[in-house]
Amino acid sequence: MNAHYFQHVPFEGLGSMEVWLREAGYETGVTRWYSGDFPPDPAEIDLLIVMGGPMSVNDENIYPWLVAEKAYIRRWILADRPLLGVCLGAQLIASSLGARVYPNAVKEIGWFPVTAVTPLPEQAFRFPPEQTVFHWHGETFDLPPGAIHLARSTGCERQAFQIGRHVIGLQFHLETTLDTAAALIENCRNELVPAPYIQDEATLLAAPPEAYRASTPSWPAFSRTSPRDLRIHMLHHHEA
Repeated sequence: MNAHYFQHVPFEGLGSMEVWLREAGYETGVTRWYSGDFPPDPAEIDLLIVMGGPMSVNDENIYPWLVAEKAYIRRWILADRPLLGVCLGAQLIASSLGARVYPNAVKEIGWFPVTAVTPLPEQAFRFPPEQTVFHWHGETFDLPPGAIHLARSTGCERQAFQIGRHVIGLQFHLETTLDTAAALIENCRNELVPAPYIQDEATLLAAPPEAYRASTPSWPAFSRTSPRDLRIHMLHHHEA
């Protein structure tokens, strides 16, 4: 099986997903849009992952490749292929389907809980009632047409959504490791200003190991049996 991820800056990679993908038997490829790469033929990919980045999906004048990336994502979704979007990746999914992406009322940077939306429809994946995860974003989005709202936080209403059975968007970072958190701080330190939902550098790096472990085991429910049935461990099918 072949997994492929879209990378937007050198310091935001797969994080903890890299180990899981290898252990699950995936060969992993990457398109580095910032380096002028072009993505492969979709027929060569079983699972597409769209990672984060500090730019806005609306910055097409600054990053012209966003136009091509959104077109690729839209075609992928319309073909009903397995897709995970993380942070900017979730916003790109929304934008590619015509939803609005815009500044959130507050920036969220740090370790904050997300909670499941209730009640969820029968066909929805199910979040745990609450899980503390890593955030680093200043924008939010309207839900794209046909999306199911899965999770929210105090600082941001739309934290996760699904489209059909194969597309999931996460506004937060489940892939965070100590190294990826440190890389974000190193490259985006100017965003760490006093604000209600922005933690300082010391707090960000003081998270205990269990904070990272709480996120890492969430990846293995990408179905090991078939990449056509995209799942995340924390997103169980809603059953009574």
